[in-house]
Amino acid sequence: MAELAFTFAPMATYSNARAMRALITASLRSILKSPSAVVFSLAFPLIFILVFGFLGDRGSSFSVTVAPAIGADTNAQLFQVLKHIPVIKWKKAETQKEIDKLLSEGEIVATVAIREQPEGVKPENVILLHSTSSQVPALQQLKSMITTAIQSADPVMRQRTDQLAKIDVSISNVRKYKTIDFILPGQLGFSLLAAGVFGTAFVFFNMRQTLVLKRFFATPVRREIIVISEGLARLLFQMSGAVIIIGLGYYAFDFTLVNGWVTFGEMLLLCALGLMVFMGFGFIVSSVAKSESTIPPFSNLITLPQFLLAGTFFSIDNFPTWLQPFCRILPLTYLNDALRKVAFDGAGLWDVRIDILILLIWGVVVYFAASRLFKWE
Repeated sequence: MAELAFTFAPMATYSNARAMRALITASLRSILKSPSAVVFSLAFPLIFILVFGFLGDRGSSFSVTVAPAIGADTNAQLFQVLKHIPVIKWKKAETQKEIDKLLSEGEIVATVAIREQPEGVKPENVILLHSTSSQVPALQQLKSMITTAIQSADPVMRQRTDQLAKIDVSISNVRKYKTIDFILPGQLGFSLLAAGVFGTAFVFFNMRQTLVLKRFFATPVRREIIVISEGLARLLFQMSGAVIIIGLGYYAFDFTLVNGWVTFGEMLLLCALGLMVFMGFGFIVSSVAKSESTIPPFSNLITLPQFLLAGTFFSIDNFPTWLQPFCRILPLTYLNDALRKVAFDGAGLWDVRIDILILLIWGVVVYFAASRLFKWE
């Protein structure tokens, strides 16, 4: 009987790297085919950027915000008159550096100081207004408000206002802080939050419900590879969206990138960090949701307060004092703050280390919670 010989080909070694590439490709295709992913990540923030970009920088005709100049005597009688003008809002600043920042960012129209003239010299006071070249229209409005207030406070001087006070104006040239410089980082941050929470929650919930994750367990692919692949796919998609958003803002609406490509690169790094933190919230939502219909309510509990309170559309300083501490613990607040400082102020990543540190702390807390709650099956 002829001897039968069997030969066995050596089994190929399983490559988790190849599996990761396949998972990233599949996940990217899934994201691109998802209308909600495109809307929340790209279309939604772009619509707001276009709206505010086309509106431009139109100062409010209802009120102006000013600050006392450093060292100004705020107890002077004329100062008290000005402080009781309803349409003039006052903001405090402790240092000249804070004053300069408020002026450059358009948070205040001008600083106010009052110089008393020697006895017998008319006018009795000189109101000193220091502003920037970008605030000239609002400054004219402020001068008119002050003149009207002086006349109302002293009817005798109604026809001789210049004998009571004279208004001197000094103008400094600084880089203009445009509406788009505030709005774009806020919309960019919110798009990352929405994509990280909603996208991650829906993807992993559906993969668990359709037993895709269970089928993965029948293969040699490691569990962490599945999570990392999804994270990298979403990161690639969102970074592409960030490039489009920043590019549109820069070329269409003159969004400020103070240090050019360096600023652009630092903004992308901050976006990547923010997205990874926000994805942790998505893992938590996908774990606690009992059905697909419960994902939006849980996700909105995380995203909606931050959309409204984390400085997306306007500074959190505009909120009531009792609400501001809550605003300042939200992770999106620190991402928005860091993006604005890097883009307009020219801060480096080291300069925004406090914002980065708080984001990292949020990441540790969120992923610790996710590791306890996440379900594979």
